[in-house]
Parts: sequence; structure tokens; C-alpha cells
Amino acid sequence: MTDRVSRAGLAVAPVLADFVEQKLLPGLPVTAEAFWAGYAGLLRDLAPENRALLAERDDLQKRIDDWLTAHRGKDWDNAEWQSFLREIGYLLPEGPDFKVETGPSDPEISAVAGPQLVVPVMNARFALNATNARWGSLYDALYGTDALPGQAEGPGYDAARGAQAVAWAADFLDQSVPLAEGSHKDVTDYRVEGGKVVATLGDAETGLADPDWFVGFSGEGDQRSILLRQNGLHIELVFDPAHPVGKASASGLRDVVLEAALTAIQDCEDSIAAVDAEDKVAAYTNWLGLMKGDLVETFEKGGKSLTRRLNPDRSFTAPNGGTLTLPGRAVLLSRNVGHLMTTDAVLLDGQETPEGMMDAIVTVAAALHDLQKTEGPRNSRAGSVYIVKPKMHGPKEAAFADRTYARVEDILGLARGTVKLGLMDEERRTSANLRECIRALKGRIVFINTGFLDRTGDEIHTVMQGGPVLPKSEMKDAAWLPAYEAGNVDAGLATGLRGKGQIGKGMWAKPDAMAEMLATKQGHPLAGATTAWVPSPTAATLHAVHYHQVDVPARQDELAKRERASLDALMTPPLMGPRNLSAERIAREIDLNCQSILGYVVRWVDQGIGCSKVPDIDDVALMEDRATLRISAQFLANWLLHGLITEEQIDESLRRMAIAVDRQNAKDAAYVPMAPGYDGPAFKAARALIIEGTTQPSGYTEPLLHAWRRVAKAQ
Repeated sequence: MTDRVSRAGLAVAPVLADFVEQKLLPGLPVTAEAFWAGYAGLLRDLAPENRALLAERDDLQKRIDDWLTAHRGKDWDNAEWQSFLREIGYLLPEGPDFKVETGPSDPEISAVAGPQLVVPVMNARFALNATNARWGSLYDALYGTDALPGQAEGPGYDAARGAQAVAWAADFLDQSVPLAEGSHKDVTDYRVEGGKVVATLGDAETGLADPDWFVGFSGEGDQRSILLRQNGLHIELVFDPAHPVGKASASGLRDVVLEAALTAIQDCEDSIAAVDAEDKVAAYTNWLGLMKGDLVETFEKGGKSLTRRLNPDRSFTAPNGGTLTLPGRAVLLSRNVGHLMTTDAVLLDGQETPEGMMDAIVTVAAALHDLQKTEGPRNSRAGSVYIVKPKMHGPKEAAFADRTYARVEDILGLARGTVKLGLMDEERRTSANLRECIRALKGRIVFINTGFLDRTGDEIHTVMQGGPVLPKSEMKDAAWLPAYEAGNVDAGLATGLRGKGQIGKGMWAKPDAMAEMLATKQGHPLAGATTAWVPSPTAATLHAVHYHQVDVPARQDELAKRERASLDALMTPPLMGPRNLSAERIAREIDLNCQSILGYVVRWVDQGIGCSKVPDIDDVALMEDRATLRISAQFLANWLLHGLITEEQIDESLRRMAIAVDRQNAKDAAYVPMAPGYDGPAFKAARALIIEGTTQPSGYTEPLLHAWRRVAKAQ
């Protein structure tokens, strides 16, 4: 990129300058001159510190590499290991007890437990769908997935399948909002009378076991609804006896609508492929549209033109006759990029500048449009801007983020603490020092979340020189992982995050396996998490069921009394030791990971798709993003380093798996096959991620992905 415009001593890509001056700033009490001058000052003051923090990462890793190399092959001594980590400042002493001091935030973040979506903000359709996933049809979620056995028959409505969904939902209602007597499945009529719900069962009448669950109603006559609230989440019973589903119900119940995605992360990081100014502006444009409330997307589906726009708020009549207005949209957070990557969208003294700082000032400025609203739907009714900050290593980096966003607040004329930060607990040095990381952000933290995928990648890279790591499929049983998950909850509870923000858990990675998700993901609220990630609006609706089944605050009260998660376990590396694996097992591991890497990278590099359902080696669709790629690449790099596998084996597997991935993508008209040439940017990127894996900063995939994506875009 050679054409630049000058702004306050910065050399700025024209597309970014135009976006800022023509779209972002109009309507805000911030002039272009003040914006650019403030941003230039921010970069001059803090970019050197950003570089120093990255240099500290490298220095610590070199010391760890040297220590592990010197101790390779010896009996593992965890006490000696931890003593060394303390000596070099990797493990830090904990200060006195404290409580977070974050100011008011929206109840979806501070008070109510429920699902959280993560969505690539570059895709306007997905961004809108996620935002509108605040409410979802339980009947539809059951009918259209494997949550129920079998599948719908025929092109139209399958009444037998519908009856399955209705029966399942009735059981859910009996468990979550039971009647004082009888079952919801036997009700022949629901009505509101005297400020209460009255249900008819044959010749008898009954009410809710807890009348306070009833909080509102809407409509009249046959087309109406009754609104209930349990565990802070709403359940809407929708009636329409003329509808095919309602006609089959004695009570006319057409649907059970659940409040689902309370919050959604609009992602500028791992799930998008933004490698230049044009890409970044595409992401910023969608985020701005969400904050203004005017984002619209028209697309073709099934031969029809469809338009998506943001849902309005929803109004009900309260039991006392007043009006109850509920948000129609999820509360949105913007995940900015971490401290590592730089961008040529803005140059200072001829050098690239930290991409995370550009994200900070642009995404917060966009959110000012929401803060200025005085009527209609708002993202934050508490007057906050919610930013998720990923991939930070330890308390110094967390404190640096705090100062960065404080400077952004000053530039934009916001009160200190307006920007609330979510801390991704996804790097080893952060989870080992989590309470001190929270202390560094105690005035603005509203979120801690275990990113177990990136955390696994960082675990492998940190102990890279110690020896071969466990096979990837066995990593979930390693000692550090349960200690990590429990420690995240322990730290959140001990530092008073309850009532201030979210304690989160990671993604359900199998978007088509809803029956399995329903059977297992209740484990997240049972673990004390107030939110957990899901890959789709349908998954959000089904996961909402778990927050009706589990009283999370009560569960947190129980967990607050347990013994703190073991630091010894957390610090135990997942090394394989003297164990030998069969040649067949090793070959299978190579193929599994090479196929996974290629399947994701070919879409990232060739098509700019940062997150998608990628078939695994057995054609099972899994949600893949840069975090899953980091694990696979670091795993193979580790085994290559320690001689379990050879470069020739990797090359042979990559070629065979490229043919398999080509087959899996054969129906994609935009797909460019990797075979038989094996010389395209995507194939070369996949190979480099493995062969050069030991030298990548913290094992991150971004530097190589960005470089090869730019090659592909230039072709």
C-alpha cells in the first residue's frame, strides 16, 4: 500500500481515513482533528511500551526454552519448575485480597446467566443473526436438529416431528415453570385472570407453582402470548390455534420462545480474516452499523431475496397493567485484537503500528453512537462500552490494556470506566497469575473467560523444548486443564466478580451435534459459569435450557466454599515422558492434524473466511478458528522437534490430506483445489505453520496467515 494521507503526523490508508471522517465521526462530539491528534499521541506514547511487552514475552520464553532443554530427559520436578518460573518473574506473588470495583453494567452481563454467541463481525448477515438471537423458538431448535431422535420427513411440516418437539418442550416447562398441579402437556387452556396465570386441566383449574414467574402478556383473543421469568430468563408461551402447530394443541400453544443469547461477541479477532485496511474497514463498518442500529443486509437464500435488520425491543403488559419493555437484541461486546499484531493501515515514522490500538479507538468511537441515544433500542442501557481483550500474557499486559483504554476514553471525551473490559484467560501466564490480572483491571473488568483452545496451544508452545507432548486427543485429560477451568471460576468468585460481570466458559465446537450439547453443556453452569459460548442462534436457544435447569448463583455459593484449584496441577506440563506410541498411532495423529490444518487454512488464505464449519478427517463438521489451528500446528511442530515424526512424513500427509480436503470442498464454486500442484498460498501456509511452528511468537498463527493471505489477495 503506497498511497497515504497525512493525519497528525500519521500516514493513513485512504480507505481508513475516509471511513473515520465520513462515517465514524459525523454525529459525534469529536472532530477529525481531535481524533487523529489523540490517536497519534496514543501511538507515540504507548506503542514503545507495547513493543517492550512483546520483547518480554520473547525473553521469558527463551529462558524457559533454555531451562527445559537443560532438564530434558530428567525426572520431572514440579517444585523446581515453579521455583524457576518465580525466579524469572513468570509466576508472580499474589497481593492482598481485593474486590473488583467496576461501575454499573447491564444486567445481561452483571446479573443474569445465559448463553453467549461469538460471531465474525465482517459477515453482516451473521452479525445481525447473532444480535437478533436474543429470542429463539424452542420448537424450531428441536424440530430442525438432532436434539430429537430421527428427522423431519417430507418437504413440508411433519406433524409427527412437530409432536416430538411439543412433547419435549412440555417436559421442559414442567421442569422449569411447573404448574401447582398437573402437567403442561395436559393443559387445554391458558389465560390471565386477576394478574395471574390460570391453566385449565380437564374440569379443574390450576396456576403456576410460583405465581411470581408470571411477568407479562401480549396480544388478545386467539393470537396472544404469556411471558414467564425463571432464573432471570424469560419464557414466552405463544398461542395461535389457526397455526398448524397450535391447531394440534388443545390449548392452542403454537410455540415456546426462550430468551437465549443474552450477549454476543462481535469478533474482530480469531473468527475473521482481516489482513489490510480494506478488511479492517469492512469489520468496523458492520460494528458501526450495529452501534447506530441501522445495519441491514440483503442476500439470496433458496432462490429468494431476504433482508436482515436489527430486531426492535419487545413490549408486554405487566401483571399490574403497566408496560414491560424487554430488549429484542443481545447486548454486544467487541472483541479487539491482542497486543501482538501490527497494521500498515496506519504508519508512524514509517513503521507499522499496533493493530490493537487501532481497534481500541475505532470500536469505542463507534459505540459512542449507541451511548448518545436517548430513545429506542440501545446496546447498553447502563451507558457502557464492552470490549473483550484477548491473548494477554500476565498482569503487566492487563495493566497496559487498562491504560490504553483510559487514553481512548480521554481522547473521545468519555468518563473513566465507561469502557468495560473482558479478559480472555487463554494464555498460560495469565491463568497462572489470574488474580493479579484481574487486579490490574479491577476498575473496568466485566468478564473472564476460559479460552481452552488457545490455552492448549500456549501450553504446548511454552513447554515446547521439554519433550514430546501428549497426543492431542489426550490433552483434555492432562492435569493442567481441569485446574485451569476450576481456577478461572475460583478467581472470579474470590475477587467479587459476581454482580459485576461474567464468568465464562468456552465454545461448543460441534454445531450439528445438538443432542450431545444438550446432554453435556449443562456442565458449564454447574461449574459456576454465568455464560458459555455457542456457535449459532439455534445452539443459543437450546443452551438456554441449561440456565433454567441450574441456579447459577446458588451453585456459585457452593463453589465459593471449595478448596482453591491446585497451582501444582496447573503448572504440570502435558509431556508424554518415556512412553512409546505405535507407528500406526503416530501416522493417524499426523493425518488428523494435517487434515485439520489444511481444511481451515485453505478457506482462510484463499477465501478470507476466518471461522466456519470445517469437516474433520471423518467428515464431521467442527467449528474451526485460529485457536484450533494453533493447537494442531503447535502439536505437530512439537513432535517434529523431538523426532517422533519427520518432515518427510508431514509432507506426505499434507499431500494426501490436501486431496481429501479438495474432495470435501468440491461443491464450493469458489474453492481452488490444492492438488495436484501443492504450490498455492494456502498449501504453503499450512506447511509453514508446522515447519516454522517452534519459532512463531507464542505459537500464534496470525503472522503466517496474514502474510500468505496477502499473497493470495495479490494474485
